[in-house]
Amino acid sequence: MNDFTGAEQFVPPRGGLRGLRAALPDCRGCDLWEHAEHVVPGEGPARARMMLIGEQPGDVEDKEGHVFVGPAGRLLDKALDAAGIVRDEVYLTNAVKHFRYERRGKRRIHKTPAAGHIGACAPWLTAELGIVKPALVVVLGAVAARAVVGTGFKVTEHRGEAIELPDGTPATVTVHPSAVVRSQEFRRDFGLFVEDLRRAVELLRTA
Repeated sequence: MNDFTGAEQFVPPRGGLRGLRAALPDCRGCDLWEHAEHVVPGEGPARARMMLIGEQPGDVEDKEGHVFVGPAGRLLDKALDAAGIVRDEVYLTNAVKHFRYERRGKRRIHKTPAAGHIGACAPWLTAELGIVKPALVVVLGAVAARAVVGTGFKVTEHRGEAIELPDGTPATVTVHPSAVVRSQEFRRDFGLFVEDLRRAVELLRTA
């Protein structure tokens, strides 16, 4: 694991989501800021009942500075709509706030965040959860699951199930939308993803 200092010293003790967004660009908790174009904060209502947590920004998100606006974000929008979820009513964020990538020619290829990056960035996510206090968290993919559920948790074995985060917050887990974008059986996997989100709506009603 990389020995990063972590983000805790950069997270403001007050100021709500606005304070977090203002402080994020100054974060030097790990090395990802050095090559990123933008830090990408979470977006959505401060009192959203549902929070969706993904892995990290992608190439488009890094360039634009907004969460879930690339190919995976467009697919997520379609899936949310199919599940009856209004994007503007949920809070969207990532476990890691900067884009980790490797260059191949002119292209920037996604590289999975290391455990050190996930740990270093955790104070931001903890702060978001503490401010929003969602009634339900939807965990998108293995990296997000590692960040909020713990190591060793397997998304494929528990997707769609009702679980609890370590702090007791109700949650459910599904794949990251980028996995559906890359799928060789897109129609099937998109349908399963929508089913998981519909299940999340059901869980929210009883949360």
